Amino acid sequence: MLDYKFPRHWPSADELPDSDETPVDNELQELIPGLLKAILLILWAERMDWFFGIDMGIYYHPDKPAIVPDAFLSLGVERFYDEELRPSYVLWDENVLPSFVLEVVSPTYRKEYTAKLEEYQALGVLYYVIYSSRRRRKPRLEVHKLVNGKYELQPGHPVWMPEIGLGIGCERGNYSGVTREWLYWYDADGKRYLTPEEKVKESAQLAQQESQRAQQESQRAQQESQRADRLAERSDRLAQRLRELGIDPDNLG
Repeated sequence: MLDYKFPRHWPSADELPDSDETPVDNELQELIPGLLKAILLILWAERMDWFFGIDMGIYYHPDKPAIVPDAFLSLGVERFYDEELRPSYVLWDENVLPSFVLEVVSPTYRKEYTAKLEEYQALGVLYYVIYSSRRRRKPRLEVHKLVNGKYELQPGHPVWMPEIGLGIGCERGNYSGVTREWLYWYDADGKRYLTPEEKVKESAQLAQQESQRAQQESQRAQQESQRADRLAERSDRLAQRLRELGIDPDNLG
């Protein structure tokens, strides 16, 4: 929660521009956040206390332009207001800072490692994540955590973010028909959460396995039934033979 008390007369989200009219210059700036959100929609399907914004303005002052990260995650807010959804994220309405901000570096460098880092640091965003697939000598994925008012680069991969309950990392995979390196969410043990497509395949495989198991059980039951019929038939023949010998099989001790 924000400690600062904003004036009540400041404009609401409906009264502020919902776009800075700046187009993205890299398709990955849409696809990478889109995959992260798609995973969350499955992972946190029952939760209504989170919001993941993509290319949405964050307003922190009515006289200043909105900050527009490629993606951000806020916890402890309403997931939906109404069927019109959020046009933008207004801090004096939400009273909750994003816990996580993502910038995907495009071919046109936009100061993700300098000015934007300082901007999110000053705003107080807990985790600032930068991803650049074109980096060669430095890590493509950087996770910065706010510690005593300054960002500190976090070691390891994936990086666990306990305050959020998620880890973030990158590895090769397939999304939207494209095989390349993507960003994913991870659990505390470093296990990657499945994408929607992988979930569908997993469910289909589980259904197929259950069907095969049911067929095997049916075959096993049928075999047991046939075995019981053979034993009953053999018992009947034995009883009949005993009767032919003058022995009552029902009175055998």
